[in-house]
Amino acid sequence: MQKDPNLLVGLDVSDDAGVYRLTDEIALIQTLDFFTPIVDDPFDFGRIAAANSLSDVYAMGGRPLTAMNIVCFPIKEMDNKVLRSILEGGLETLKRADTILVGGHSVEDPELKYGLSVTGIVHPQKFLTNAGARPGDLLILTKPLGTGILATALKADMLEGDATRRITELMATLNKDAAQAMEGLKINACTDITGFGLLGHGLEMASASNVGIRIHAEKVPVIPETIEFASMGLVPAGSYTNQKFCSKQLQVDDTVDPLLIDIFSDPQTSGGLLISVPKDIAPSLVERLTEKKTPAASIIGEVSGSNPGMIQFY
Repeated sequence: MQKDPNLLVGLDVSDDAGVYRLTDEIALIQTLDFFTPIVDDPFDFGRIAAANSLSDVYAMGGRPLTAMNIVCFPIKEMDNKVLRSILEGGLETLKRADTILVGGHSVEDPELKYGLSVTGIVHPQKFLTNAGARPGDLLILTKPLGTGILATALKADMLEGDATRRITELMATLNKDAAQAMEGLKINACTDITGFGLLGHGLEMASASNVGIRIHAEKVPVIPETIEFASMGLVPAGSYTNQKFCSKQLQVDDTVDPLLIDIFSDPQTSGGLLISVPKDIAPSLVERLTEKKTPAASIIGEVSGSNPGMIQFY
């Protein structure tokens, strides 16, 4: 593996993005993400994909500056208007993030995919990682869970229009406000909840920080329709994959409804931030998140010095 003293976060850890120091005052944050459509409307797909790609920069405590489109498009099967609408949706989100689109690359592909490569900046001594959680910290989540399950219901034509609009807006919501709420506060660790679900990303934080994580199942915010559709079996395969992968480091109290574990392992698209903060700082952060009207500002658990590398739901 390449070694460079200016590489502050690289391949040797399971973090959200890379961090490279340019000067004593500036470090680059670099990330990329792209995926297949999660909603039917191409403009909304573009908005969501862009918000998802930007999220890693916010999770590292940084500010996104520039972005480049990544496009795979079936040019022979789809109208160019679809591609134009996707790119317009992405650009709309970039404008809300005060991020400049500087280019991109496209290839012809039978399966549509879209996302962005994003570059941001952060002070070399102030970036956040998932490795700093400390015993006694409280854990705060900034978006409710359930987008993977509801996207599955949407693909099955079982989701009503109002619910579709609500989850679309939730996924298109930037983590910008949540990141701004953290500024100036003592934040020990942060990560965003995406494909590995709350279970997988929480476990990454526990392992990287060498701590145990305890989550109060009933305090985790969940999109209202999620339990109904999960009980119908509309749980994406990724949820079960996440559970299987994490099973040896997972403890579940007998009082926890198994359906909730399906939801906690549900792969999220453009999910919220999971933030680990000292207990005395948590009320201030919750107040700031509430003032900024983030989708959630919920204290869902705590960090323990026992059972390092484990996650427990109780």
